[in-house]
Amino acid sequence: MSSKHMVTLLIVALLALSPPQAFAKTCNVAIGSNDAMQFDKQEIRIAADCTQVKLTLRHTGALPAEVMGHNWVLTTTANLEALATAAGKLPASSDHVPKGDARVLAASKVVGGGQSTTFTFSTSVLRKGGDYSFFCSVPGNWTMMKGKLVFG
Repeated sequence: MSSKHMVTLLIVALLALSPPQAFAKTCNVAIGSNDAMQFDKQEIRIAADCTQVKLTLRHTGALPAEVMGHNWVLTTTANLEALATAAGKLPASSDHVPKGDARVLAASKVVGGGQSTTFTFSTSVLRKGGDYSFFCSVPGNWTMMKGKLVFG
């Protein structure tokens, strides 16, 4: 066997033994929010080959977080109302996200006008064809600020 073939076989073997994160694909998503309690997207689509999502939430309004703050929370649609209700009872210091709650699949911190936040979450919490919703869990916002996340 030639040295060229040996090198090729060695590379193939190393790739086969590489940890799964070596093949990670990060998909970037941006969503805006405003002082009128609106997201600028009603649906977010994530390709099935994405292993993680890097989401940026921008607040294009002018009001501070204490007056008109927004966050982005992902859950199953079946859990949306109960989770939003529970989150709305939490203090602002919690970013209105119940820590350790299994219904929270991903969440950002609260931002005010002119601010943005970026965070990454694994798609391992999602299944292709699942029924997912995103919303703002700041008290009083979730009924107007929600949408669908489609994975796959």
